[in-house]
Amino acid sequence: MDWGKSFTYVFDDKEWVTKVLIGGILGLIPIVNLAVVGYALRVLKNVAEGAEQPLPGWDDFGDYFVKGLMSTLGALIWAIPLIALAMFAAFVSAVTGYDTAEPGRVAAPIVLCIWSMSCLSALYGLFLGLVLPSAYTHYALSGDFGAFFRFGDIFQYIQANLGNYIIAVLLAIVAQFVAGFGTILCCIGVIFTEFWATLVGSHLLGQVYRSRAMPSVPTTETEAIV
Repeated sequence: MDWGKSFTYVFDDKEWVTKVLIGGILGLIPIVNLAVVGYALRVLKNVAEGAEQPLPGWDDFGDYFVKGLMSTLGALIWAIPLIALAMFAAFVSAVTGYDTAEPGRVAAPIVLCIWSMSCLSALYGLFLGLVLPSAYTHYALSGDFGAFFRFGDIFQYIQANLGNYIIAVLLAIVAQFVAGFGTILCCIGVIFTEFWATLVGSHLLGQVYRSRAMPSVPTTETEAIV
């Protein structure tokens, strides 16, 4: 595993300025920015398959958009319990007047209920942060939407590659933190750094797949169906 390479490989591409600028600009446009997600999945796949230059061109925009849309839908389905908890907590809060009541004037069971839901939401959020990168990897490699919900494969992959997987997830978070400093350069900085951080995460997950300690994920839709 070459963790440092994930932070620098973008600049090895002769056309990196154009590719990153396009990705950064598209990332600012609602709906259209789904293509950025699909592009990141393609990068993940390229790294996993050992491509010398992982950054593709932007000529396959339609495919990037569809893959980004489907992966976002998959993530939303995974997040349904989190959304349900948030809605229920908001409902209880509205009915009981928890938000507007003076401290100490709300019944203890109601306070306990709302705090419990907050804790559950936080725990499930952490769970999603751990599991979704594996789901994205399976989808990126197979191109099959069902790969998002092959729970056995997803959890087995994490368990079999736990050390590298955790490091990759943590370093991806570090990249996002570093990207936040692009704000110092105002919008221009963010255009580059946010997209760069996304590409770092793709490379990290691709590396984990290449060094995996379990049978490969199907790499074509046909193989996935079979």
